[in-house]
Amino acid sequence: MHRVTLFVEDVGHEVFLRALLERLAELHQIEIDVKPRSVRGGRGKMLKELRQFVRDLQANREELPDLQVVGWDASCQGHAECRRQIDEVIQEFKPIAVAAIPEPHLERWLLIDSAAFKTVLGKGCDMPDRKCERDRFKELLRSAVREAGRSPLLGGMEYACLLYT
Repeated sequence: MHRVTLFVEDVGHEVFLRALLERLAELHQIEIDVKPRSVRGGRGKMLKELRQFVRDLQANREELPDLQVVGWDASCQGHAECRRQIDEVIQEFKPIAVAAIPEPHLERWLLIDSAAFKTVLGKGCDMPDRKCERDRFKELLRSAVREAGRSPLLGGMEYACLLYT
């Protein structure tokens, strides 16, 4: 059993990345145990918590996972800058780490694939432009889920896992 730790910025990334990892594990006939570590409160808080998590791993090596996935939105900063910030924190654990950085936001990724959206929710959605504004793509996803006749209980992210199963 391979141990995977998810260190993500919110429940949306947790739902999406867990589904993706479990699907990949199933396809490759690998058993995984996914342990999520979600952080709320923005990028600064997440970086602080990630630093603490890394210090805890350094002190307690038996807790070291086989794979560490760090997920947060590029939020219009760009993939390279986000990756640099993550790499700066995880340093010695880079060989077991993967940075999952949707550009600019995970919610936009889900809206881009209208055919998959329609398969899961029964109705397609409009592809959003790349204009970055705080929480814009979250609201567009919630609206698209409502327009499909569903309730976005987790902002629509609860349907993300169905897109990749």
